[in-house]
Amino acid sequence: MPSLTVPQTPRYVPALPTKENLQYADLAIIDLSKAATAEGRAELAVELREGLTTHGFCYIINHGYTQAQNERMFDIADIPMSGVPEDEKRAYTGDSKKTGIFQGYKPRQYWHIDAGVRDQLEHYACNRHVYSLMHPQALRPFLPDIDAFARFQPWLHNLDLTALLRLMALSLELPEDTFVKLHDFDAPGVSYLRFMKYFPRSEEEEVQTKNVWMKGHTDFGSITLLWSQPVAALQIQTKEGWRWVKHIENALLMNIGDSMEFLTGGFYKGTIHRVVQPPIDQRGYTRLSMIYFSFLNDDVKLVPLMASPVLQRVGVERRCEDDAAPTMKAWRVARISAYGTSDLRKSKEPGIEEEVLNGIVVKHYN
Repeated sequence: MPSLTVPQTPRYVPALPTKENLQYADLAIIDLSKAATAEGRAELAVELREGLTTHGFCYIINHGYTQAQNERMFDIADIPMSGVPEDEKRAYTGDSKKTGIFQGYKPRQYWHIDAGVRDQLEHYACNRHVYSLMHPQALRPFLPDIDAFARFQPWLHNLDLTALLRLMALSLELPEDTFVKLHDFDAPGVSYLRFMKYFPRSEEEEVQTKNVWMKGHTDFGSITLLWSQPVAALQIQTKEGWRWVKHIENALLMNIGDSMEFLTGGFYKGTIHRVVQPPIDQRGYTRLSMIYFSFLNDDVKLVPLMASPVLQRVGVERRCEDDAAPTMKAWRVARISAYGTSDLRKSKEPGIEEEVLNGIVVKHYN
């Protein structure tokens, strides 16, 4: 008979929220408790559209996960970094440059940041089909938690009408199931959960990189969901310049990636964001994150959804001609294989470096 005992985890204790007076981005807050009625969903679709066209980032609250569940998942998220011996980590290290897939460990100092300085972040990636691959021994007792967490993402993979993907479709005046069909949980694709931990750097490294821990970039999937945590380091690029993202307890941060930008003809743009050194009262602490990267089905061609009345009214900006547009798989493989390992060229625009993937210019903001 299966054990009814829930395995206990070591506690991960994060830093307290910063007391520094930072310039925060004014992000929309989407309250999913309103999504129980057609009227509520219509209201939320408008709020989501305004939030995503303004900043490309927004908060999600009342999503159905409790604070206690949230804290337990953060405890579990630290296990791959703090509870697995280094030799075992090496056995589960992925090779994203060769495979075009994030799976298993990315060790520290794998990516080049700037001026010869390499990253100080470690992450463990887990495909949404949690049991499809093996995992480190220390993590195995918690696979039921991780599997339930991956499948919990109801805004992406559940047919419940509260799904964010349905709100995204409504915001474009498309049938509610448009994006649900393009994110089939069981279709070929690589949506995945990432546990990621940043470690403090030396003062010399901070000077060489101008305090940037990860260069400004866009995500390359469709939607990214980041569970809010207290260490301030995430910034987004706004019309007023770089702005910090404020921590809201048990909230999610949602942002748009390249793939959704392709599908909406630039109506929803991939938001440029970066990670920088935390404020003074949080320095010396690690920064633990839980992120769900959602990708379209591998065979989806990245062309504008011109059936949308919204796109018909406002027009579209294509990043390439439709007949040259990559599939989700081709774009994902190109972006993942190149990220942090390719040689970037200086752009004519100040502070920007570029690379060309599948004939499309990709910018990195430093």
